[in-house]
Formats: sequence, structure tokens, C-alpha cells
Amino acid sequence: MLFSNILLAYDGSKASNKAFDRAIEFAQAVPNATLTVIHAFDFPRIFIGEGLAPIPASVNKDYYDLAEQTVEEVKERLAEAGVKGNAQLVQGSPSQTILEYAKKNNSDIIIIGSRGLGGIREFVLGSVSHNVVQNARIPVLVVK
Repeated sequence: MLFSNILLAYDGSKASNKAFDRAIEFAQAVPNATLTVIHAFDFPRIFIGEGLAPIPASVNKDYYDLAEQTVEEVKERLAEAGVKGNAQLVQGSPSQTILEYAKKNNSDIIIIGSRGLGGIREFVLGSVSHNVVQNARIPVLVVK
């Protein structure tokens, strides 16, 4: 099965980098395939009891700057690989953002790493890759 509109969810983790390598292989296998890499990020939130504690603006800026840096690195890797593609930074809940982006852009497949940079939140709420696999309406390749 060949895919021409490939969506890669990327967060910079080890598994995500392996998924990036596999996505490049997929894109190189099909003439005129497009590889879109999205880096979905969300600003940190701290809950105290039932309330939400304010996060200093400098912390949010640091998160945003790191997210932008990640997207720039992705653009460089795409250029080095010589595949037709683009990289985008999207804000929101990662699994929901990935699914919405895939639907809106008629992606043929979603490629994602098996474990990301989620930490304790991932443990409590379920991993991004698991949520994407459970809710996607197109094939999902989870790379370990």
C-alpha cells in the first residue's frame, strides 16, 4: 500500500526521530509524495486542587521558543532528505490536534512514535499515540 499524503507527528523524542526516519522512507518510495510534519504543543498547566495555577509568561515563552526550534530542525531534516514536505507548529492537545489536522488535510496515513515526551500526564491520561490509534479513521503507523 502506497501513501502520497503522509502526516508525521513529531515531538523530538527518540521514538519520534525513528518515526521521522520511517516517514522519509515512505515519502521517498512514492513519486510526488508529500510529507507533512506537525509539532503539536500545548502550554503547561498546573492544577492545584480544582483550580488552575498561573504560569509565568517567561515559562510559556520558553515552551514556545523550544517548539519553534523543533520545527526549524524538522525543516532542515526535510531539506537534507530531499523529500517534498513541510513542517508546521500547531498548538493544542497533541492527540486531538493530530487527528483534526489529518482529517482537515486528507492525510493518507499518520506516522507517530510509540512514546513521546509526555511524562506523568501521559501516564495518567493515556499516551498520545494510543489516543491517535484508537480514534483515527486512517491507517496509523506507530514506530518503536
